[in-house]
Parts: sequence; structure tokens; C-alpha cells
Amino acid sequence: MFLQEKVSDDLKPEEKLISLEEFLNWYPDGFYGRFELRNGVIVKMQPTGTHEQVAGFIASKLSVYIERFSLPLFIPRQGLIKAIDTDKSAYIPDVMVLDNDCVKNDEPMWKKRSTITQGKTVKLAIEVVSTNWQDDYLTKLGEYEKLGIEEYWIIDYLGLGGRRYIGNPKQPTISICHLVEDEYTMESFKNQDVIKSQLFPELNLTAEKFSR
Repeated sequence: MFLQEKVSDDLKPEEKLISLEEFLNWYPDGFYGRFELRNGVIVKMQPTGTHEQVAGFIASKLSVYIERFSLPLFIPRQGLIKAIDTDKSAYIPDVMVLDNDCVKNDEPMWKKRSTITQGKTVKLAIEVVSTNWQDDYLTKLGEYEKLGIEEYWIIDYLGLGGRRYIGNPKQPTISICHLVEDEYTMESFKNQDVIKSQLFPELNLTAEKFSR
């Protein structure tokens, strides 16, 4: 996740909690940046340059892998994932990998709204951790798990997460969550550990590659 701040009054259309439909109608073009909807409140995402480097690095590696193996997947430049049990929250992963067929056949909001509503469409969601690490290890993990997103990566390249997640002493960690019987199991990778992805089994990347 990016560093965050609530949208200033000159951008926010009204003070009441808003729905996803209102949020999508309000959403500005790329000039103002990127936004999420959190419990009816618009939140502006504030990426750092290093954060963008890490997200761009993994997106490029996955794109090459998808092309190499001719997988029926793609990585959108930007897109929202609607929460499963409310119309007042939608999240924008740092990177996500989508299923082509599901997008075409099962996602009525994608073509005009760039919004995913079915967890099965998202084969992989990735969050790059910033100072608001609780969002990625708690909020996002819980939401993506409920949606049934098959695989979720938490790239904690600065070692900011809680010790119960990345150990003590803290150090850069890649956590990969796999969905098993509707619940995530988490495996952590550090230093020269080769990350293990069920979706991309031959990726052959070590955790240290994400350090900046």
C-alpha cells in the first residue's frame, strides 16, 4: 500500500459517506492521482519513488513470465477491487494479475469502470508495504481472503511490518499467501530465499531482489 491521506475538501464532492457508484462517478482522471474508497471515505494514495520502483520491478518480471508461457492473464495499469460485503469500499492493489476469460465473461463493471467484483478474476494481488503496514497485513489480507483471491503477496521491502508477521529483528520480507479451503496460509521469504508462487512456479526470484 501507498502512504495515504484523506482527500482534501476541494476534491471531495461531499462530506457524507459515499457509495462505490458515487465514488466511480466522482473519480477524476489521472491528473489528481490514485484513490481508494474505505468505508465510504475517499483516500488518496501517495506513492514514494522507491515504492514505485519495487512495484514496477515485480510487474515487469510477471509480464515477461506471462508472455513467455503464453498464460491467459494480463496486468492492468490500474484497477479497483470491490469489497465483497459492502458497496462502500474498493481497493487498488499495487499490482494485480487478472484472468482474461473472467474479465470478458464475468465482470460487468470492468469495461467502463475498471472495477473487479469477483475474486476468481484476480489470480494475484500484490501490495508493497509502506508505513501504514497494518492495511496490507490486516485489512487487505482479510478483504482479499473473503473475496477468494487465489494468491496474495505482501512485499515488505523495508521490513516495516509487525514482528508477529516478519519476525524479530525486523528485516525485508516477502510474504506469500495461498488460499487453502477459503483461508490464507502465509509463507515468508527473506534474503536469498527463492520465493514460492503457485501461480508462477518458475519465477526464480529471491527476496533480496526486492530490496532498494
